[in-house]
Order: sequence, then C-alpha cells, then structure tokens
Amino acid sequence: MTTADIDPAVSRTLTISRVLDAPAALVFRAWTDPVQLPHFWGPHGMTTPFVEMDLKPGGAFRTLMRAPDGAEYPTSGVFLEIVENRRLVFTDAYEPGFVPAAKPFFTAVITFEEQGDGKTLLTAQARHWRDEDRDAHEKMGFHDGWGQSLDRLAQHLDTIQNTK
Repeated sequence: MTTADIDPAVSRTLTISRVLDAPAALVFRAWTDPVQLPHFWGPHGMTTPFVEMDLKPGGAFRTLMRAPDGAEYPTSGVFLEIVENRRLVFTDAYEPGFVPAAKPFFTAVITFEEQGDGKTLLTAQARHWRDEDRDAHEKMGFHDGWGQSLDRLAQHLDTIQNTK
C-alpha cells in the first residue's frame, strides 16, 4: 500500500475512545452544558474559566483554557451538527455567522454510543484540513491531552451520579 492508497480523510484524523460509566444522555449533557464543561475540558492542571455555547447548527462554541503557568489557549468556532445524546460536530473553520476563520485547524466529531448497563462509548475524532495540522496536533499531545480530559470527564460523571 502506498500513501496514495490511504483515504486522506482517514489519514488526517486523530481518534480517541473511552467507555464511560454513565448513560449517553448524561455524557451528552456534560459536553453541552457550559456549567459542566469546565469540570473536564482540558488536560490535568488546566482550567476553563470561559465557555460559550449556542447549541444549534451555526451557533458559537468558544472556550478559554488556562494552563498552570497562566498561558491561555482560546478556541472559537461553530457547531455544525447536534444529534441529542448521539453526536456533536463543531469546527474552528468558521466563526459565528459562518464567517470563514483565518486559519482553520480541525473539525471535532464526538459520538456517544449506548453500550448497555448504563455505559457509553464516547469517541472523539479531530479531523484536520492538512497533514501538517494533524501532525502538529499529534505533537501537541492530542492523545495524552484528550485522554486526560476523558479521565476528568469520567471523574466528573462519577461525582454527579453519586451526589444525587
């Protein structure tokens, strides 16, 4: 097989999955609630002091992550697709109003699949425009960083389920 035989959409995608001990509706709600998202968004040590979500196609999705050293990492984009309890798609390719972004980096596709027994398989894909962007995201620590976010999400879900 040569590089030309590989589907570019697949080759420019980074993927991480995790089975979470919570029903899909609860996991989806955590991802779409601006009050809950800061509890797990970003790797360990990061905070998310700002979240804006207008949960509709074309609606704004903005966050600000802050590292322990004070460095800030803003994100901005729009939702493209929302299928309640099943799928979220958002991208930084556009600003609200579908204004093209200066430098699109990736589109996120998050799926929530019921596994039975109150568990959910969450799969996050980062689909990049260019091979260079995928490589840069991987070097930034995509798997480790998103993995830590999913660890934090699992802890958050455990906390909210055990405080009811």
